Formats: sequence, structure tokens, C-alpha cells
Amino acid sequence: MKPIVEIIKDKCNLSYSCVRVCPVNAIEVKLNKDYARIIPERCIGCGNCTSVCPEDAIVYRDSLDETKDVLKSNEKKVAIVAPSISGEFHDITDYRKFVQMIKHLGFDYVNEVSFGADIIALKYAELLKNFKGKYYISSACPVVVQHIQKFQPEIIDNLAPLISPMIASAKIARKLYGKDCKITYIGPCIDSKDEALLFKDDGKIDAVITFQELRKLFTERDIHEGTVEFSEFDPPIGYKGSLFPISNGLLQAADISEDLLTGEVITAEGTSNIINATKQFSKDIETIKKHFNLYFCEGCLMGPGTSKGGEKYIRHTRVTDYANKRLKGFDLKKWKTEVDKFWQLDYSRTFKADDQRIETPSEDKIQEILKAIGKEGKDPDLGCNACGYNTCRDFATAVAKGLAKVDMCLTYSLRNRHDYIKALKTTNEKLAQTQKALQESEQIAQKEKETAKEASDTVSSMLQKLPSGVVIIDKNLKIIQSNNSFIEMLGEEAKAIDEVIPGLVGADLKTLLPFNVYHLFSNVFSTKENILNRDVHIDENLLNLSVFTIRKDKIVGAVFRDMYSPEVRKEEVLKRVTDVIDKNLTMVQKIGFLLGEGASETEQMLNSIIELYKMNKKE
Repeated sequence: MKPIVEIIKDKCNLSYSCVRVCPVNAIEVKLNKDYARIIPERCIGCGNCTSVCPEDAIVYRDSLDETKDVLKSNEKKVAIVAPSISGEFHDITDYRKFVQMIKHLGFDYVNEVSFGADIIALKYAELLKNFKGKYYISSACPVVVQHIQKFQPEIIDNLAPLISPMIASAKIARKLYGKDCKITYIGPCIDSKDEALLFKDDGKIDAVITFQELRKLFTERDIHEGTVEFSEFDPPIGYKGSLFPISNGLLQAADISEDLLTGEVITAEGTSNIINATKQFSKDIETIKKHFNLYFCEGCLMGPGTSKGGEKYIRHTRVTDYANKRLKGFDLKKWKTEVDKFWQLDYSRTFKADDQRIETPSEDKIQEILKAIGKEGKDPDLGCNACGYNTCRDFATAVAKGLAKVDMCLTYSLRNRHDYIKALKTTNEKLAQTQKALQESEQIAQKEKETAKEASDTVSSMLQKLPSGVVIIDKNLKIIQSNNSFIEMLGEEAKAIDEVIPGLVGADLKTLLPFNVYHLFSNVFSTKENILNRDVHIDENLLNLSVFTIRKDKIVGAVFRDMYSPEVRKEEVLKRVTDVIDKNLTMVQKIGFLLGEGASETEQMLNSIIELYKMNKKE
């Protein structure tokens, strides 16, 4: 089964808008990846991300094909429709029209979920009436249930042990039309698709489609309001369960008091309110002493499966207007008879913890990352939210957990960009000065320059032919030189930079390597101790890394070896490097007055590489 929500990576532009709205950090952005990824096991199906992506790169699981399969069945086909449909179809003037439009799709019966909501509301009233000191959280919203199961399992026993109105309606439909009937639920919630998979037997639902998908079916089948007759919902007809799409509608249907002085239930809706409500329930329920009625969306009428751009209070008004029309002349006696008829069905359920919390990293690790992004000594509980996390500390924690990368921090990226521009400016000024000096001594130094160029080209050519990745950096972790093997190991992003800046000269190592890898270079500078044969992971690659000092406190070099490639012939590399030194050291020394310590540095760099390979050979 495909995940409930997924990101189309070819359309993702890394705007981080989805990261900002995900309430459980179920979206990760990996180093060297140019797209975000939803972690299915952490996702709770709230659908927040589907409505904010500027590229429409996030989609929920399509159920149209399985619905069409249901419509081809020879069994009785039943559509159970969420009462929020009255708020969705503002373009249809009479509810009896969309009932007939649904039947035109091929359904034999169309039933309201509002009657199932009536039953569940009465079960809640019974549960709270028999209160024995245990406080409950409503379980009608599948997203709230998933949130508690995955991220607050310590309060899972406080979830009301009752099924949702959707499942209750399925049980009622199977009692009405037989256990073999095919049931399709039509509603506003995408997580209902996963909720339906949890139930078998009389609670089984064969397909779940959203209102958006229902509109697509109408369009495909060319079904319009003007081409159909009126048709009523099939009985049993709901009573105040029609108000279920509104967050406190379940309480009204159960006639549970919401009086601020005497009421026993607190209602909350919306992502941030639900997160805070469950936290406070877990921590302070003995002080609050209330039951909680919770909905992750701002009422079911604003679910992610509804048409985009809907206005909450307009939909609220349509739902209440529809309920008022239905309640005029409502046969309450017949309704009570229907309730008695289905009251004895099993509406209970249990819940299973699925703890997806990631262990909080150590404080030292978090402080290291805060330092790396320039937030050391500042209040980490503040933040600009540009990265998608509420505070800098939350962001640093996500980086430490592997859910984010440091360049998602706007401050960090801007600072690196400014540093890079400043470094380029300084480099240009130095180049201008060098050019002037070279012009003044051009006739004298021409021959030496040509000789030096030949030596430099020889050294660079040798480095480029090494099968291992080689990089040389300065104390600011800026690249002095690197070879093609190093660039190949980093992947496509590094190759793109190489096309603009050959050899990545001047690039910041921190933007190219994961924190745990470039941190090793900093350690060599600070501890003065080389690191030899350290295995590291970069994405899916296993590399053997050695980092060593070339010039104390100034220059460090490193060799990366791909542990999955054939063994490099170390003797051949040693021979080639030694030959280059023998043939070119003399001419390099001759131009020492122009290049300063260039010859010495070249010798040190090459000898460092030789020593490294000798160590590897001995091992």
C-alpha cells in the first residue's frame, strides 16, 4: 500500500513550506538531496503539507481506481456520506440533487454518516455519564488518534474506546444491506483512507474517497445537477449528527453541556491547539479535570480532502442551515426506534502504541550545531521560522536527528554567502596586486613562470589521476585544491559547483560534507593530531578517511577511499609521486623567490600523501 501522503521529488523546489507546517517533523531534508521526503512511519495523515506546497508537489493516495472497482461489483453498492458534504457543495442548490448525482455514479444506496454520528454521540454521553475518575480524549478524529499513538503513547489509555462515526455507519450499512455489500465512504479527511484499513468484518469499508475525488468522478462521468432528479438519503436519517462537521457538533448531538461553569468537556481544534491540548492533558489533567473533545483540522468541514480555498464560516453556515432544514418536521419517534434497532452493535475499539519519537540528542551535540549556525550565546528558543522549525533549538535538534541539514538555516546560508563574497573580493584584490608585480617583472620572470606552470600542471595532473579523493583546505575550511575523485564522491551538487568553480577552489567544506565529517577537519586543526583510516558514511557510500596536517595551524589535507571500489595499487601511486618529486623539485626551487613557500608546500603536500599511503600499505 502506498503511503497516505508523498512528495513528487521532480516537482519539489525545497521551499520548506511543508516542513514548516508538519506538526510532527515527519518530513526530512537530507544533505546533497534536492528534494524533501515524507517519513511514512512518522506521518499522521493530517494533510497540512498538501495545501501549502507552491509547486503542488505533495499528493495524497488516490482511491479512484478502487472506487471504480467497487462500482463494477455485482453486490449491493452503498455510499456512506459525511455530513460535511453540505458545506462542500455550495454549487449544488439542493442536497437531494447531490444524493441523486451520487446514485448516478452507480451506487444503489446513499446513506448519511450523520446517523452513525448520532449513535456514537450517544455512546459518548453514556461513557461520560458513567465517569469513574478517568478523563477521556475523543477518538472520532483519526489524526488525533494517530498523533497520540505515535507521539504521546503515555496517554493512549485515555482515548475514548469508541469507533468513529465512519466505521459506525459501515456497521449499520452492513446490518441493513448484508455483510457482502460494498461500502464506499465519501468525506473530507484523507487519513480516513488509513483508518478504514484497520477494520474488517462488519466494520469493513471497501473504498474511501475525498470530496475532491468525488468531484473528479462527477466530471469523468459528465454528471451535473441540471441533469438529475431529486432523491432523498436512504434511511435511517440522522438527527443532530448533521452537526458533526463542526468541532463541538458531537457534543450537541449527545446533549453534553458546554457550559463554562458546569461543563465537563473542553473542545479544541486546529493543529497548534491540538498539540498544546494533548501536552497539557498529559502533564496537568489532574488540575484541568475535564474531558477533551479534539479535532486536528478546524472542524471536519475544513479537512484536507475538501476543495481548496474554502472559507470556514461560510461552510459552517451551510452545515447549520442544512441541519435546520432537515430538523423541521423531523420524526423524532421514528429516529429513536432506529437508534434502538442498531444500538446493540459493537461500537468499541482498542488502540495500539506505535512510538515514533526520536531520542533527544545530547546537549553537547545541540550546542555544536547551534555554534555551527552562528547561534552560540544567543537565545536558542527564538527563531525566524524560515527553516520550518519554531526555534533555533528545535532546528538544531532536527539536524542532530538527521531530519534536516544546516544550510536550511537562512542566517547560516546568508553568512556563508557573505563570507564567500568577501573571500572572493579579497582574492581578487590579491590577484590584482600579484598581476601588477608580475607585469613589472614580466621579462625577467617569464621563463620561471613557464617552468612553475609546468611543475604545477604536473602536480595537478598527478592528483587528478589518483583513484582516491584528495582535498586540501585552509584553517577556515575553505578548499585550496581537490581532485576529480573527491568531487565524484560528493555527488551531483558538487559537480554543478565544479562547473562554475573548477576544483571547488574557495568553496566552504561545511556546505559540501555532513557535520560529522567536516567536524573531523576542525579536530585536526584544534588537536594537532592526524586522523587515519576513519570509516565514515556520506549518503549511501562507505568511505575510509584520513585527515593530516600539511602546514601546522594553516593547511590540512585529506584522502577519501571508496571502500566499495577495487583496491588501489598503492605501490604504483608511490612510484609516480616519488618520480614527480625527483624530476620537479629542482625546477620548483629555482622559482622559489617568486612563489615563496610554494615549493616547500608542494613537497609537504606530496610527501604527506606518500606517508599516508605507506601507512595504509603497512596496515
